[in-house]
Amino acid sequence: MTNQEVEILLVEDNTADAELTMYALKQNGLANRIHAVRDGAEALDFVFARGKYADRAIAHTPKLILLDIKLPKVDGIEVLRSVKGDGRTRSIPVVILTSSREDRDRLNGYALGVNSYLQKPVNFDEFRDMVKQIGLYWMVVNVPPPAAE
Repeated sequence: MTNQEVEILLVEDNTADAELTMYALKQNGLANRIHAVRDGAEALDFVFARGKYADRAIAHTPKLILLDIKLPKVDGIEVLRSVKGDGRTRSIPVVILTSSREDRDRLNGYALGVNSYLQKPVNFDEFRDMVKQIGLYWMVVNVPPPAAE
């Protein structure tokens, strides 16, 4: 898979949650091209085509970013701030998918322009169903903005 083909950027440091998310999306035919990163610094490098992703064209943005908040190196709120604060990436839909139940995180997320904030269910089947619904909405139902010319 080339970096230009990515449909979903999954930013998740919990291996089990990342694997379940990718499985649920692929099982339902909602995304075949998912790129997963384990920390906020790598997410920013991917989105902004830096570091090991410098060969990627920044114009080929993912169609969706699934973002955890509690991440090593750079937390999810900072990733969101950077993505939504840059005109080249502002229109990428970002869904915070987190176990955080803190009102502060939800308030900060929406203040910075998150498109949706979802709390991960603890139950395996509920989590899988939530990911399926996310994929259905953002990859099938939602109409993205037209490409900049």
